[in-house]
Amino acid sequence: MTALISRLRWTFSDGLTLVGRELGRLRQEPGEIVGALVFPAVMVVLFGYVFGSAIQVPGGGDYREYLMPGLFSMVTFTAVQGVMARMAADAARGVMDRFRSMPMARLAVPFGQTGADSLVGLPLLAVMVGAGLLVGWQPHRGLILTAEAFLLMMLLRYALSWVGVYVGLVVKNEQIVAQVVVPLFLPFTMLSNSFVPTDGMPSWLRFLADWNPVSALTAASRDLFGNPGGPSGDVAWPLAHPVAAVLLWSAVLLAVFVPLSLRAFMRRGR
Repeated sequence: MTALISRLRWTFSDGLTLVGRELGRLRQEPGEIVGALVFPAVMVVLFGYVFGSAIQVPGGGDYREYLMPGLFSMVTFTAVQGVMARMAADAARGVMDRFRSMPMARLAVPFGQTGADSLVGLPLLAVMVGAGLLVGWQPHRGLILTAEAFLLMMLLRYALSWVGVYVGLVVKNEQIVAQVVVPLFLPFTMLSNSFVPTDGMPSWLRFLADWNPVSALTAASRDLFGNPGGPSGDVAWPLAHPVAAVLLWSAVLLAVFVPLSLRAFMRRGR
């Protein structure tokens, strides 16, 4: 037991060091930081005012208040893209091989990447909150439920970052990730209830959208924020119980992709 605790402490300490390394790398690339911060604000203005003039909110209400939880969900899913690209870049440049030559816990590398992404996600959410407040969005159900909504976003973001670690390790090519894999995630986030209700979709497409984790997070956020667009009538289980669905999706993603990521990382060292 003592040896296990010592090993976990060693892994945690090395993981924190790599979190600092990732944050330091971002400080040296201000263009990436500016782009990441500006993109959410642009989405709020673009979708809020372009779509807002043409879409009716189910049950009535302001479209921008309906939209903001969906945009929060989309920003949450950027965790996959960022971690995936960084892991593939480190693998292609031999950085991971250098890490393996050092006296450090190997498991600290993927833990450091996912931990750094969680910290990076906080200012992204803060920028989007500020942009949302400027265009008229606001939570209506109090501080505790509002905090719960953002905690759900961070939990799912952390789970999704492990998907990014695994894909980045498997693909191993930064250009393929940027040109082929990353664009595939945009249709995935769009196929949801983020921008429009799923009621008008064909039955097969509505099934995919209703069971999309983006839709579950969006529905949970709308409920916790008290924004319009809540479920009505006969809806799929994830939309009827969105908070439970987000927790379930997070648990499943972690249970599947943490072992797969660690296995893929260890295999690269053989």
